[in-house]
Amino acid sequence: MAHLPDRAEIEGVLRFVSEEAAAYLAGLDDRPVRTPRAAQAARAFRTHLPEEGVGALAALRELVERGMDATLASSGPRCFHFVIGGATPASIGADWLTTALDPPAYAWVSAPLAVELERVVMGWLAELFELPHHAGGLIVTGATMANFVGLAAARQWWGERQGVDVSTRGLAGLPPVPVITSGFVHASTKKAVAMLGIGRDAVRRFERDDVGHFDLEAAERALIELRGAPAILVATAGEVNAGEFDPIAPMADLAKKYGAWLHVDGAFGLFARVSPRSAHLAAGAERADSITVDGHKWLNVPYDCGFSLVRDVSLLARAFTYDAAYLPDYTADEPVLGAIGPESSRRARSLTVWATLRAYGKHGVRTMVEKHLELTQHLAHRVREAPDLELLADVPLCIVCFRYKPAGVPEAELDDLNARLGAALLADGRFYAGTTRRAGKTALRPAIVNWRTGTEHLDEFVEVVRELGARTAKGR
Repeated sequence: MAHLPDRAEIEGVLRFVSEEAAAYLAGLDDRPVRTPRAAQAARAFRTHLPEEGVGALAALRELVERGMDATLASSGPRCFHFVIGGATPASIGADWLTTALDPPAYAWVSAPLAVELERVVMGWLAELFELPHHAGGLIVTGATMANFVGLAAARQWWGERQGVDVSTRGLAGLPPVPVITSGFVHASTKKAVAMLGIGRDAVRRFERDDVGHFDLEAAERALIELRGAPAILVATAGEVNAGEFDPIAPMADLAKKYGAWLHVDGAFGLFARVSPRSAHLAAGAERADSITVDGHKWLNVPYDCGFSLVRDVSLLARAFTYDAAYLPDYTADEPVLGAIGPESSRRARSLTVWATLRAYGKHGVRTMVEKHLELTQHLAHRVREAPDLELLADVPLCIVCFRYKPAGVPEAELDDLNARLGAALLADGRFYAGTTRRAGKTALRPAIVNWRTGTEHLDEFVEVVRELGARTAKGR
């Protein structure tokens, strides 16, 4: 018997999924990030496509019964890997509603609510981050695409400064596009310039130390050598190893002095601007020509969600516009967002963002950020007081960069020990935190941005790291 979609399935499906999701969320605070059976459970799904289906409810039951062990609790309070937030109640509800409504947020004519809310929330975000209100932009999948959009506007601007519409003619025959940045530059920026045809080799990093801090004087000399030719400056607001910031305001001064474009990658660090405690870190971002920030990080909305804000939105229209006989006119009063960004098929992420900001407001976002600033300092204190842990960097925001350093282990062996500790931590699964390299040393870099995380989780995390570290050192 063939199983086809049936309206009669919907009620049972929604009831089942709601009950299972509620049970999962109720236990999320205490759930390990990864179960010992995760890999085996995930690989068990490697089967051939069945000839006959089993129906919606049976398929979903199988997905839950066999798949939950393979799911990482990345939205829970114990996951400090990468920089991952957790979905708030408001955002979960809105995301479910978005799936049920399934609006294609390409244009007003296809999704008036989604498109209007996108325009509203981009204005709200500009207000939240104290950015120019005339700036506009788009909701995209995350920081990589947000960097792509912002740098596409920069490329369009750069081409027009050369007298060329690069969206039409391309970059062939033009000089290289100078991209000037620090050692803090994120890999997604280099990925974006590669996709834009600018090329990874165009990115010049000016560093004054082995950590990657921006060398302003060397960068200015490079701008002088361009003899008035346009360039793109990329400032990082919150680098991934320790949460440090490029000197955005001085970089904005350079951009103004030499007629350069300033792009700020603020994937999580732009949230420093919402609190008086940390706003100084991202001072000058309001002067940027384009800005990147994520929603699924510190705003704690579900994956995937990022924002690209551009001072001159008309550049996006020139960079991304396209037309066809069946498409609405992108110059019409009713917006066509698919014509000013890379995606035509667009999920209506605006409902989730709107619900989050409407539910908790500016005060709620600020309170959440300040809570995480305090939690991060608590973790840094626990690291400092532990005899076998070593803090490797200052803690300006939400990342604590440290390593395991027990007595009696030679310096030459610490990198290998910490690399194996990082692998042991992920395999253990009680907590997640990634490893990195900071000033030539292998370290852990937990990031605290989940609304569920509390001091009890951080205290337990420190003990788990020390426990696994001792076990790893013993077997080295």
